[in-house]
Amino acid sequence: MIYALIAALLFAAMLLYFRIADRYNIIDKPNERSSHTQLTIRGGGVIFYVGALAWFIWSGAAYPYFFTGLTLIMIISFLDDVLTLSNRLRISVHLISVLLLFAEVQLFEFPWYILPIALVLIIGLINAYNFMDGINGITAMYSFAVLLLLWLANRDIAFIDERLLYCTAIANGVFAFFNFRKRAKCFAGDVGSVGMSFMLIFATLSLILATGNPIYILFFAVYGVDSVLTIIYRLLRRENIFKAHRTHLYQYLANEARGNRLVISACYGAVQVGVGWITLISSTYPVATQCKVALCIVILLSLAYVGIRRYILAGVLEAS
Repeated sequence: MIYALIAALLFAAMLLYFRIADRYNIIDKPNERSSHTQLTIRGGGVIFYVGALAWFIWSGAAYPYFFTGLTLIMIISFLDDVLTLSNRLRISVHLISVLLLFAEVQLFEFPWYILPIALVLIIGLINAYNFMDGINGITAMYSFAVLLLLWLANRDIAFIDERLLYCTAIANGVFAFFNFRKRAKCFAGDVGSVGMSFMLIFATLSLILATGNPIYILFFAVYGVDSVLTIIYRLLRRENIFKAHRTHLYQYLANEARGNRLVISACYGAVQVGVGWITLISSTYPVATQCKVALCIVILLSLAYVGIRRYILAGVLEAS
């Protein structure tokens, strides 16, 4: 009953946000990175924070450092959606938020060299999650995939308050209702993709620390391979990797190959579920076996990326 009430409240909150966004002209205008051509409400991902807020109140203020970090990173991301802030200010708040996350999971108790490694990986993953948010439904479907994997792991290990997973999933479902369609009513915006990644990273990091097993980072393998290989290709072409672009694999599939965007988004989520399922099974095997499985997954995803990309670009050249 409580989850039905939360879902109803989140739907109402989303409809209220649409009215606010219409009034204050909070819209997404297509640019050189965009895969859409129409004006669409931006910042629909604020609903993720409303879901997290519902959980925070219900839980009696559990994980306060995490929630404070989430609040800061979503506020600065929303302001960046609306005003376009300086990179220095945005990155500074991201850094503070991640450090608060570290305080929540007690990462400061680990050897000092763990902190910079974790900091680089997490900030990189947050940005990757943000850059991958470029077509209708992809953030929603991929987030559902990771949430499902975290829920499956939590059934056996109980590393996190499951109400956080449920409330996040409900908020993601409300967002998907308005976004997972041919003509989306809204986009997540930086506030959505950054906020969702922060929540999923917190849960995954909690799982890794509870088990002492880093293999669960593969819950983000599909996004990770797409992001890293895209950066490598851009560096080889001597492009500015900080400049907006449309050269992720999902963008080639959606634009050059003219694939159905909803199918592409669903496939990204489905492949990640498959990778995550293998990860969960392999986590019970010896470390050497886990390393081999992880290496095989990364190699297969990389080969798929390179092969599909070359096939699409070859078709483009032939058509021209």
